[in-house]
Amino acid sequence: MSATLLWVVTTNTDFSNCIGFVGSIREGGRFHDSRSITRALGLRAGGRLKGKKSKWNSCSLNSDFKYSCLGGSESTGNFPVLSSLIANPAGEIAVSSEQKVYDVVLKQAALVNEQLRSKQALDVKPDMVVPGTLSLLNEAYDRCGEVCAEYAKTFYLGTLLMTPERRKAIWAIYVWCRRTDELVDGPNASHITPTALDRWESRLEDLFAGRPFDMMDAALSDTVAKFPVDIQPFKDMIEGMRMDLKKSRYENFDELYLYCYYVAGTVGLMSVPVMGIAPESQATTESVYNAALALGIANQLTNILRDVGEDSRRGRIYLPQDELAQAGLSEEDIFAGRVTDKWRNFMKKQIKRARMFFDEAEKGVTELSSASRWPVRANVLKISKSYNFFEIQSQ
Repeated sequence: MSATLLWVVTTNTDFSNCIGFVGSIREGGRFHDSRSITRALGLRAGGRLKGKKSKWNSCSLNSDFKYSCLGGSESTGNFPVLSSLIANPAGEIAVSSEQKVYDVVLKQAALVNEQLRSKQALDVKPDMVVPGTLSLLNEAYDRCGEVCAEYAKTFYLGTLLMTPERRKAIWAIYVWCRRTDELVDGPNASHITPTALDRWESRLEDLFAGRPFDMMDAALSDTVAKFPVDIQPFKDMIEGMRMDLKKSRYENFDELYLYCYYVAGTVGLMSVPVMGIAPESQATTESVYNAALALGIANQLTNILRDVGEDSRRGRIYLPQDELAQAGLSEEDIFAGRVTDKWRNFMKKQIKRARMFFDEAEKGVTELSSASRWPVRANVLKISKSYNFFEIQSQ
C-alpha cells in the first residue's frame, strides 16, 4: 500500500523511468532559461513524450471517537484538526503524529496568508517565458492532462471546469504524485532502494529551484513558480514511500495516522494553493487546509479497509495492532481471511472513524473557489460510495 492520491486511481502505469536520475539541468539556474526548458521538455521515450474569520481549534479523536481539543474552550471548531498530545511510558508529554502534521498545516496556511497580505493571494504570477519555449511548456501540461485523463477519469472531468491555469497546475501535481507512488508500488518496486528515493527527493529540490529534469518535472516547476506551493508536503510524501520500504505494521492509530498523512494527506496540502479559497469564505485558512488534510486521510483509510486482503498477501497489515488485539483478532486471522463477528465489529469501528474524517473533509468543499469544487466533489462522492459498500459488507 503506497500513496493514495486525492483522487482514487489505479496504479498499473509504469513510471519507473522517472528514477533514472543521471543529473539535473543546471545551466540556466532557473526554469525559464531557454536551454534548461528546451532540454527538460525535449526528453522523449519511444517517440512519446514522457469578513470575520471562524474560530478554529485543534481536536483529536480518542478510541471512543470523541473529540478532545486544544487551543480553545469550545469542544469543536469549524474544521478541527485531528491533533493531540500523548504521554509516553516515562510519564512525559510527547508530541503525537497528529500534532506534527498540524504544524505542517499551520506552515502551509501561513504561506497563503502571506500572499493575502501582499495582495497576491492565490493569483497566478506573471509568466516570463523565453521565446520558443511556450509551446513546449504547453505540450508538457497537455501530457500531464493525458495521464490524468487515462488514470483518473472522474477527477479529470472535474478539472475541466477549473480555470485553465489551475487545471494545468493540478494535472502537474497529480502526475508527480503518481510517479512518486509508482516508485514503491509499480512494476519495478522491488528494485527501488532508499538511495533511489533520496535521488528522487534531490530531483524534487531541483525542480523547485527551477531546474527540471524532464518535461513532467518542467510542468510542476512552472506550477510551483506561479502558485504559493511549498515543498514540504512533497518531501513528506517521499517520506511515506520510505516508510513503505521498511515498515509493514503499525502499532496504533497514531502511527497509522502519520503514514496516512505522508502518503495521502499531503496531496490536499499541495492542492489547496492551486484550487484557491473562495473570496466569500469566512473560514480560516488553517481550517480549509485541515479539511483538505482530512480528505486525504479519509481516502487512505478507505483504501486500507478496501485492500486488507490484497495487502495481507504482500505481508502487510495497515490496521492498528493494538485495536486488533482489543477486538480479539490476530495476524493469523487477517492472513487466513477469516470473516467472523469479531472481524465485523472491528470493521464497523474502523468505518466509523473513516467516516468522521470524511465528514470533516466535506465541510471544506464549499470553502474552495467555486470553479475548483467539482474535482473534489467527485472524489468525495467516490469515497461515500466506498463507505456504503463497506457498511453493507460488514452487516
